[in-house]
Amino acid sequence: MDYKVKACVTPRVYADLIETAESGLDFSAMKNSVVLITGAGGFIGFYLTAALLLRNDLHGDGITVQALVRNREKAEKKFGRLLDRDDLTLCVQDVTEPIKAGSADFVIHAASQASNIQFETDPVGTINANLTGTANVLEFAKKSGSRAVLVVSSLKVYGAVYGDRDKLTEEDNGYIDFTSYKNCYAMGKRASETLASSYYKEYGMSVKLARPSYIYGASSLDDDRVWAQFIANAVRGEDILLKSNGAVKRSFCYVSDTASALLYILLNGEIAFPYNISNESSDVTIRGFAKKACEVFPEKHMKLAFQNPEDEKEPEELKTPLTQIPEILDSTKLRALGWQPRVDLAEGIKRSVEILTE
Repeated sequence: MDYKVKACVTPRVYADLIETAESGLDFSAMKNSVVLITGAGGFIGFYLTAALLLRNDLHGDGITVQALVRNREKAEKKFGRLLDRDDLTLCVQDVTEPIKAGSADFVIHAASQASNIQFETDPVGTINANLTGTANVLEFAKKSGSRAVLVVSSLKVYGAVYGDRDKLTEEDNGYIDFTSYKNCYAMGKRASETLASSYYKEYGMSVKLARPSYIYGASSLDDDRVWAQFIANAVRGEDILLKSNGAVKRSFCYVSDTASALLYILLNGEIAFPYNISNESSDVTIRGFAKKACEVFPEKHMKLAFQNPEDEKEPEELKTPLTQIPEILDSTKLRALGWQPRVDLAEGIKRSVEILTE
């Protein structure tokens, strides 16, 4: 039986994975290496895992992936026949427990709860994945003598930054109410970056830091995140109903582009220096994302509606020194590493719907 990646995923997913595996990055440092990926059963973790396996199929890179997952049943459903490959092994455990995997040359820590529902119902678990989880990952990497560790952080570390600028750079540092459980995710990510930098200072470890923007793609039809709901609407051919004017502007980056960016940072990034991940062509308001989801599939005749009629009017953008800078990330420093995104918003939404339909 054929266990190559192409035979084990849908054609549309395979096309995504090709772009990550053939992004122009020099993978020579990873040849014949062992890579541990935490959160491998998650949205971004799966793409990273499958793209590295595809490198083996296409170029014989000899990469062994240890996929750390929390739920065996879900992982078996996610990876399917890929689990019969010799270059992929599952490590089933919670990242908040000491890592039981074999030693690894490279480590990517992508395990995290990223849903608002989880922040509300399990704030302790959310912050612990970033506090205790990162500590466990770094200790594992130290004992393994890993050549590089990538800690996947978040744009949420910036908090509220004020000014008349359009974008957030890596040097920005805004206000977060650290006494509120609602900031379990943001504060956990901040602490994980500090901890990673501390391991670099004290032990000389090669730690890399990534701050992705809003990652979107074919998540699932019951994902509660707003962009995922719009994509689910498009799959079902339903009109999109906004409960606000949708004026909030955000940076979005398609999942395959985000995966390739993470690999660029792991291999080429400066130690203990954070890199923003964003695609400037996909900087858009929530309203704009919803509109684009309707426009991409004209044959579905989807319409954008508003719960409150007064929200239909296009909001005006005002900039003053007292205006909060939107969650728009400047990715200039990442692009200097050679990374270039390939998927704009319209294409990303189209691919997401096609994958979920497949």
